[in-house]
Amino acid sequence: MKKPKISIVVTVYNEADNIGPLVSRIEEAMAGIDYELIYVDDGSRDDTVKNLRALQNERLIVIEFRKNYGQSLALMAGIDHANGEYIATMDGDLQNDPADIPLMLEKAESEDWDMVAGNRANRQDGFLLRKVPSRIANRIIRKTSGVYLKDYGCALKVFRAELAKDLGLYGELHRFIPVLASLEGARITQVDVRHHPREHGQSKYGLSRTFKVMSDLLFMLFLKKYLQKPMHLFGNVGLLLFTLGAVINLYLAFLKLILGQDIWGKPMLILGLMLVLAGIQLITIGFVLEMQMRTYYESQQKKPYKIRSISKRSV
Repeated sequence: MKKPKISIVVTVYNEADNIGPLVSRIEEAMAGIDYELIYVDDGSRDDTVKNLRALQNERLIVIEFRKNYGQSLALMAGIDHANGEYIATMDGDLQNDPADIPLMLEKAESEDWDMVAGNRANRQDGFLLRKVPSRIANRIIRKTSGVYLKDYGCALKVFRAELAKDLGLYGELHRFIPVLASLEGARITQVDVRHHPREHGQSKYGLSRTFKVMSDLLFMLFLKKYLQKPMHLFGNVGLLLFTLGAVINLYLAFLKLILGQDIWGKPMLILGLMLVLAGIQLITIGFVLEMQMRTYYESQQKKPYKIRSISKRSV
């Protein structure tokens, strides 16, 4: 069976009124391109699935979740079932423009990019609740991750299929797709795309999303810097705390044994003991994570490195 050139994955949750218009716009934008369209319904409670099934044809695949699992797992399901050489992802609220997909696909093919991400140059969202938190989060992610993009939150992206299927979108990590792609050694670029005001329904994003981004960012920093060497993080911090605690305890022992002072009940004694115990715990955690890291790679016959290509001169 011939693979389509591109699979378009759209995740939706209570977007019944947007189904028909978006499917029509995708059909118009992708004219002349061999594609498949995969809709993943993330436990909608309205007529989203009903409207999708009414439009279903040989190109449109509908994946229906039993309940709401979140956007990351919805994207994972769509990517897992995609058959295209490339995979495009987009939101189902009509704010992303499918007319940008052919241009992004052409750029990925002609310039050999592994991932082409969208940048909402003229974003049509509320300033205070959407744009300001997004700009703050973008700046923090940019500075801490070392992946320099203008807009990490734009859902419109085009990937090579093999890259998309290796991303591992667990939890709420869809916000960090460029960082995950960077961990896989991907070549990434970003292009300006159109962005439209929401026509139907309500946004699923709120101010609480900013706090989720911050907590997920800590995990992404661990993955990027210490996934293959967790002992360098936990061991170094553990040794530092253990050393500080040991110095404090030696000082208190000097006061007790040499100078004969009463040290019982001193806050410094409690601090010294806590630092020693915390240091031992962190060092132990580092050992355990080192073993788990080795198990992670060896049990699945994975390698802690990625090879883009191997060139060999013929004799």
